[in-house]
Amino acid sequence: MATRVYLHVGAPKTGTSYLQRMLWGNRQSLRRAGYLLPGSRAAHYQAMGDLRRGLWYSPDAPWTWDRLVAETRAWDGVAVISEEMLGAATQEEAERAVESFAPAEVHVVVAGRDLWRTIPSSWQQSVRSRSVGRFRDYVRAVQTNANPAFWEHQTPLPILRRWASDLSPSHRHLVTVPPPGSEPSLLWSRFAGVLGVPEGVCHADDRPGNVSLGAAETELLRRVNVALGDRYQLRSPYLRLINRHLVSPVLAPRERNGRFGASAEMADWVTTAAKRMVAEFDDFPCQVAGDLDDLVPRDLRASSSPDDLDEASMLHVAVETIVGMLDHTRELVDEMAVREARLHEQLEATERAAAGRRAEPGLMVRETRRAAAGVRRRLRRLRRTRSAEQA
Repeated sequence: MATRVYLHVGAPKTGTSYLQRMLWGNRQSLRRAGYLLPGSRAAHYQAMGDLRRGLWYSPDAPWTWDRLVAETRAWDGVAVISEEMLGAATQEEAERAVESFAPAEVHVVVAGRDLWRTIPSSWQQSVRSRSVGRFRDYVRAVQTNANPAFWEHQTPLPILRRWASDLSPSHRHLVTVPPPGSEPSLLWSRFAGVLGVPEGVCHADDRPGNVSLGAAETELLRRVNVALGDRYQLRSPYLRLINRHLVSPVLAPRERNGRFGASAEMADWVTTAAKRMVAEFDDFPCQVAGDLDDLVPRDLRASSSPDDLDEASMLHVAVETIVGMLDHTRELVDEMAVREARLHEQLEATERAAAGRRAEPGLMVRETRRAAAGVRRRLRRLRRTRSAEQA
């Protein structure tokens, strides 16, 4: 049975993708050091959906929360579960999750980021999840508390309260995201320190991270969401089509001219709100990896807003996006042509093998024919997919 379980439950947009790449990219090294990452990256997401149900739940997903717990229980050592969408779980869901690992020693880990960066990042993430609200409306809702979900799901203390109120303060952990300009590895060093991972076990992952969109790209996606109406609802249809064929291959790689954020007029309010958030930790003691002052933004500067973009700029971005989608479509067609050629080669080889085995025992012939039929089915599916892409 696992002796200790670390539940890394958010918050979103606090370097979670980077931390998860470090974890999964070093999975074998961590295992040799006594740390288990149960299942797979997808398994943690599916288990989260099973725990929370609702929009996130997929009845066909192979991994449930209980299955993830069972694999964790079978491990003799330390286990780590990392999924930022767990942070939005209700009190009851969080309590069930923590209790499911008893009698193991459970630690809850939450990362926090300064508000000046959190607000625009969370709006962008909402647009990437099919939201249609303008940036200024999102900011106003945060400022007036008309969007309580922001405070509950995007800031660390409410998440820690839901997940760790019944845990000892020594088992509650806040990892603060370092301020801009810090070494990229500092966040990992803080997180690894919480887990107790010895230095040298994990090595840096240089693969591209979860790339943020620029102001124009996010605003364009927001307008696409508006135009979609009721088509391609969350989760799977939208993510499968829009993220796979628009956001990831076309919008994300575009060169961006600086970051966007809240207006300079909001600087005083953001600073005051951040300091109040830090002060609230006095009543909820926990272990801090980093510095609580990291949650207070520094050197606030005026930044552009997606709402300030003129229509000429948006038209330019839209045209370039169409060109990018054409290039992406061509790449898909070329890739499918290569796959089709390989399947034809497999089919010919399998059919030659079947022809050569006609005099052999019937079972071997039937197996070879079944293999050929499987290749034919894959070939038909590929042709249907290609026809749909070209339509």
